[in-house]
Amino acid sequence: MKKYGIFAQATLGLLILLIGSAVWSQETGDDQVAVWAVIEKQWAAEGQNDSEWIEELLTADFVGWPYDSPAPRSRASTRMWNEVAHQQWKNQAHELYPLSIVVRGDTAIAHYLYSNAGENADGKIVTRSGRFTDVLVRVDRDWKFLSWHGGDDDNGD
Repeated sequence: MKKYGIFAQATLGLLILLIGSAVWSQETGDDQVAVWAVIEKQWAAEGQNDSEWIEELLTADFVGWPYDSPAPRSRASTRMWNEVAHQQWKNQAHELYPLSIVVRGDTAIAHYLYSNAGENADGKIVTRSGRFTDVLVRVDRDWKFLSWHGGDDDNGD
């Protein structure tokens, strides 16, 4: 009888471990989808030259470092430079290529590539491509950008 008791306990423990693992994977998968949706939302807003996403999607203490900046930028700095960019560039199309998204608790790191086409200040259509690493955190129930690093591999202008 003891033999079956130990076997039953081991089986139950393994079953609990497997169920817990499946639940963790599902939660992580759902979080990955939610994180990617925020990244796509930011790019879609930029595609429409809409800067309202900055207040909605960046944390108050956001600090990101795009390749074209000599130093990291705060949320306010990001807003200012974004407005300048909108005067110099009209988005035409973009495509994102997710590489990996790692979620641990309320923190996510996403790596992806992109291609972007737009009209520059001279009216010339320019295609750019590059990469980003984004760090997002869960604030209440929403994912927001805490930081990012990346940008165009070549300015293309």
